[in-house]
Amino acid sequence: MPVPMRITEEGASGLWFVGPQKAEIRPTALPQAGRDDVVVRTLYSGVSRGTERLVFEGRVPASEYDRMSSPMQEGTFPFPVKYGYCAVGLVEAGPAAWLGKRAFALHPHQDRFVAPVTMLTLVPDHIPSPRATLAANMETALNALWDAECGPSDRIVVIGAGGVGLLVAHLAGRLPGADVTLVDIDPGKSAIAEALGIAFALPDAAPDNADVVFHTSASQEGLATALRCAGDEATIVEMSWYGEGTVGAPLGGAFHAGRLRIISSQVGQVAPSRRTRWCTSRRRDAAMALLDDARLDVLVGEEVDFLDLPRRLPDILSGEARGLPPVIRYE
Repeated sequence: MPVPMRITEEGASGLWFVGPQKAEIRPTALPQAGRDDVVVRTLYSGVSRGTERLVFEGRVPASEYDRMSSPMQEGTFPFPVKYGYCAVGLVEAGPAAWLGKRAFALHPHQDRFVAPVTMLTLVPDHIPSPRATLAANMETALNALWDAECGPSDRIVVIGAGGVGLLVAHLAGRLPGADVTLVDIDPGKSAIAEALGIAFALPDAAPDNADVVFHTSASQEGLATALRCAGDEATIVEMSWYGEGTVGAPLGGAFHAGRLRIISSQVGQVAPSRRTRWCTSRRRDAAMALLDDARLDVLVGEEVDFLDLPRRLPDILSGEARGLPPVIRYE
């Protein structure tokens, strides 16, 4: 039987993007929680560097304002807007089955929040909270593999060793007999690839004749590398979100002669190959289960205090930033 919900008199603090490369923490009034809602005290949240950089810089195209909205977003694009979708917290109030449990939710950076139970994914006891913040990116990676329809013994190349690219490479590497190479301009990412049991190459040494290529670098140069790595009649899965502007693609050369195929992959809907049987909640549960691998702790960046986030964000979301994005600590 549900536990009676308290009406939260105390509020919360949330991070708002208030102008190009400017953010601040603002007080937030918590709504009254209904009988099917929970009150969550945030422990950690994750930064999705590529997407949040576009929001932080005000580069979300007006045509995409609706589609780019996160589930519990407040405000409107371009500014001010409260944005984010990788929160892990402790359920303080709500239905008895959830009390005291850790949960993942698609919620902006905020120290406490109210959300419907249907938006929560239970975090198993043996998955650390910082690693659990990877659930949203794991869901994106899982959807991409479904879109690509890659399989055992395929030669697979992943261009871009950001959070999503690393998780794509990790999942692809679990396919029996698959030959997976992670490609990035940062040689420091080779250590992470090695920890995941994945081969690494700089762009100039990227392998060719791949069966499937995933592109996650959000750069024109990365897309050119992806096209160069693809074998005849191969599939290139474009996962990058570029925001405003145009991107040049070298579609001369082998693109037509090799009958290459470029497809998009986006997590907003379940991949068509699974949509008849899978819903987003089933996919979220699967993504969390896939995080049950201690090797993935290598993908968890440094911890940054929530109150220090406005000062740190310009560096964290800089186009020159290298390394893994941090996780935000609330306690």
